[in-house]
Amino acid sequence: MKARERLIVALDVESVDDARAMVAALGETVSFFKVGMELAYAPGGFDFARELKAAGKRVFLDLKLHDIGVTVERATRQIARLGLDFLTVHAFPQTMAAAREGASDGALKLLAVTVMTSYDDADLKEAGYACGVAELVARRARQAREKGVDGLILSPLELASIRPLAGSDMLLVTPGVRPEGADVGDQKRVMTPRQAVAASADYIVIGRPITRAADPAAAAEAVVREIAGA
Repeated sequence: MKARERLIVALDVESVDDARAMVAALGETVSFFKVGMELAYAPGGFDFARELKAAGKRVFLDLKLHDIGVTVERATRQIARLGLDFLTVHAFPQTMAAAREGASDGALKLLAVTVMTSYDDADLKEAGYACGVAELVARRARQAREKGVDGLILSPLELASIRPLAGSDMLLVTPGVRPEGADVGDQKRVMTPRQAVAASADYIVIGRPITRAADPAAAAEAVVREIAGA
């Protein structure tokens, strides 16, 4: 895979107009975009996702589905009809199994969210989990393989330990990636693009360090060069 294809830019903006302007500003420097909940639920958000796909871009719909099995299955089946590339679900066994059923007839790849990159061990303890981040990510990685999920969302800090569990065929997609010197914002488990790819990430997701840069295309190109040098 080429370095440019590994970069997914998160369009975490308020409106479709803002997203279109950012895509235009990035031009040919970016071929893969993430449409998260903020943009997807904005007026015209899902239509915009299809617009991106029709324009030759790859699209990652980041909805983090989690509900009773029948609802997840039906929602996933509807999303699969959009013709997009990636969809996220939370990595609970029932949720993953239901989503797999819903996506069974199409090319949509399912990514299971293991532990949010804004969480650490203290956050999991506060939420009532008896284990820490590393143990929970490993458990959910094993369960994702059992349920036939295509890939995982995890922080770059877990990549090296999870790749042997996931195998070479499972996609590892990591947010929590920040260029050297960038503000980490609300992320708690981070690496640079070079470090994440060297640790076996298939794709890295970056938003604000690119979309809020004075020159988004130049910022994206710098990340591509860093990936290429990993």
